[in-house]
Amino acid sequence: MIADYLSGFPAFLAHFVLAIGFVAIFIWIYTWITPHDEIALMRQGNVACAIAFTGSIVGFSFPLASAIEYSVSILDNTIWAAVSLLVQLGVYLIVKLVFKDLSKRIENGELPAAIWLAGVSIAGGQLAAASMTT
Repeated sequence: MIADYLSGFPAFLAHFVLAIGFVAIFIWIYTWITPHDEIALMRQGNVACAIAFTGSIVGFSFPLASAIEYSVSILDNTIWAAVSLLVQLGVYLIVKLVFKDLSKRIENGELPAAIWLAGVSIAGGQLAAASMTT
């Protein structure tokens, strides 16, 4: 009887491991393309960096969760997770065009720039997630 309840566990595990892997890949690429070092800045107590970085991760996680929910296979999930990753990186690049000195502002701990990046990242992620449901 318990086996019936756990029949979906292999699929859960596969999608969850894939999601964790994609979050790790996103973090690696994101920290690679940004001129500032998020991890070092957060270790120094830079709140602006923590807000911006967390917003970007949350913004990526929304469409990633939607990809898991609506995918029909691991391959489908992988494709949409990759699309989500590209969308979120694109959001960062767009915000960087508006705030030419975005990284410097974040390094300096300026909250308005960080909150703007976090907000746009989350909004972009929500829109991408909603777009996957159609």
